[in-house]
Amino acid sequence: MKALKGLKILDFSTLLPGPYATLMLADLGAEVIKVSSPDKKDIVADYPPYIDGTDISANQAWLGRNKKNLFLNLKTDEAKNIIKKLIMEYDIIMEQFRPGVMERLGLGYEELKKINPKIIYCSLTGYGQTGPMKNNAGHDINYLARSGNMNYSGKESIGPVLTNMQIADIGVGSLHSVIGILSAVYYRTITGMGQYIDISMSDGLIPFNAMEGAGFLVNGKEPERERTRLNGGSAYDFYETKDHRYLSVGSLEPKFWKNFCECINLPELIEETVMPENIKSLKDKIRARILEKDLKEWNEIFKGKDVCVEPVLTMKEALLEDEHIKARNLILDVNVAGENEKKIKQMVTPIKLSECPINYKETGYPLGYHTTEILENLGYSMEEIKKLEKEKVTAIYKKNI
Repeated sequence: MKALKGLKILDFSTLLPGPYATLMLADLGAEVIKVSSPDKKDIVADYPPYIDGTDISANQAWLGRNKKNLFLNLKTDEAKNIIKKLIMEYDIIMEQFRPGVMERLGLGYEELKKINPKIIYCSLTGYGQTGPMKNNAGHDINYLARSGNMNYSGKESIGPVLTNMQIADIGVGSLHSVIGILSAVYYRTITGMGQYIDISMSDGLIPFNAMEGAGFLVNGKEPERERTRLNGGSAYDFYETKDHRYLSVGSLEPKFWKNFCECINLPELIEETVMPENIKSLKDKIRARILEKDLKEWNEIFKGKDVCVEPVLTMKEALLEDEHIKARNLILDVNVAGENEKKIKQMVTPIKLSECPINYKETGYPLGYHTTEILENLGYSMEEIKKLEKEKVTAIYKKNI
């Protein structure tokens, strides 16, 4: 028995945030059908590298895990009819178009609700369904910029810095969509009523201002770069080692700070505290000391100490070699879809349930792979499916390799 057994989701999303949301739901047991355009590339699903001997990209193998997928040209009437048949069973919608697109296609919430009143319809966008920016295009960097977070992040000398982490996409778009959908499912279970969910990645970054945002709303004081406890205004920072690696130092509380200062043999810094008035002088002393040894030496010194200090790991060290990550089973070997005895390593969904643990059966299939199977299950004959292909309503998957 899987945690979300019985939930059936029709996924119209592309790129990363929507597909990762439905990946989590699929891993937890929901049945997901991803609907894709037969003639429009998904730049994440099609992003190399590809698994050797297949036409499955690493991203599609990961984000498509535990899902089925279907090619449909939503601009055609017959494709819309297919969707209207599917939602009688797949009554949770995930879509990621700009506001109004699904309505113009005749597939908006109000239209589909007439067919299935219990439908749960989640729209994920950059700036939400209302407001003057609702139709603006955007990416992670834009949402971070407009949320206020980047105005006090980065370095005084250079300003904001990139992280290569899709914070808005995953931290907001994916996770808030999952929370919204499961909340709506619970409400439907109690009341029998479906509903519409408006998720905005820009909205969700406002609480990322967290403590500084709460403070600003009380005193009106703008936080500045390298002036707060967590943005470089304290000893909480990264420090370069002799071999040009880095340590992360999070020794904020007095007991951690005391232990840290003793480990680096600078006990005189204990009284200065982690955030003295002359923070530059303090950090210069720490930087000079950390530069005296290689990362491996510092790892041995800090091993077993209560200090909140950890090395900055490479991808290989983190995903393949770290003993804690291995013990937590965060990277597993998964069977490649449609391939006999071929496995690849994948990142798992990091939710551990004692009674219904996640089963990682196989990777995602290429987009469009299940088109024929899904249409046949809806009652279409093979002759009718070939006719739909000829009329460019759909496309039948053909292996490229």
